[in-house]
Amino acid sequence: MNTRQQQLDAFGRLLDIMDDLREKCPWDKKQTLESLRHLTIEETYELGDAILNNDLQEIKKELGDVLLHIVFYAKIGSETNDFDIADVCNEICEKLIFRHPHIYGDVVVADEEEVKQNWEKLKLKEGKKSVLEGVPKGLPALVKASRIQEKVKGVGFDWEEPHQVWDKVQEELQELQVEVAAGDQDKIEAEFGDVLFSMINYARFLKVNPEDALERTNKKFIKRFQYLESKAGELGKPLMDMTLAEMDVFWEEAKKL
Repeated sequence: MNTRQQQLDAFGRLLDIMDDLREKCPWDKKQTLESLRHLTIEETYELGDAILNNDLQEIKKELGDVLLHIVFYAKIGSETNDFDIADVCNEICEKLIFRHPHIYGDVVVADEEEVKQNWEKLKLKEGKKSVLEGVPKGLPALVKASRIQEKVKGVGFDWEEPHQVWDKVQEELQELQVEVAAGDQDKIEAEFGDVLFSMINYARFLKVNPEDALERTNKKFIKRFQYLESKAGELGKPLMDMTLAEMDVFWEEAKKL
């Protein structure tokens, strides 16, 4: 591994390159905070994919892409004299020190849960009116639900036992079935949302990340379906011309691979 000085030198090199690109590259010169936003989101998802695939080389590469975006935003901020990379670093340093009084102060914590609870209490001391202010509005709904539940747990609003959460799942499923039978689409959607929310809550009690779990299933389904497509191709038969029974033979083969 690199020494701290080598790490600092490498970061300085990136800052110097960013200066060059911003001054000399036509594409980089045109970029704004807004134009970079969707690219940053894309890079973050690519990093997430690499993590789920446990591809360490790809993780290293994607971390570099995300870091470039951070440096890029800071460079743009420096051009308007609003902030630069030092301000960004110092801001997060001060926040970490303030929110870790068990490390940088005299607060004693028993475990990880107390750390999380203290974290949320300290955020309210910083002027936030709600513990839910820190949940970005633009998050995908599944991720947002998970973050909401984590946030309220930090201030003690939570179930006590996993079986209570599972009972809630069952209750929401029954309510969904009632609305399905009634045929009111708006109420079906509302109850379906309640089922998903309660399942995400149950995942938390099982110590399962629902986003990771669903993406794992997505990847599994894609792999099996593409096997089915390849087998259909070998037979020279389009999938739409195959019966479900014929497709199921290859699906079961894919599950055994």
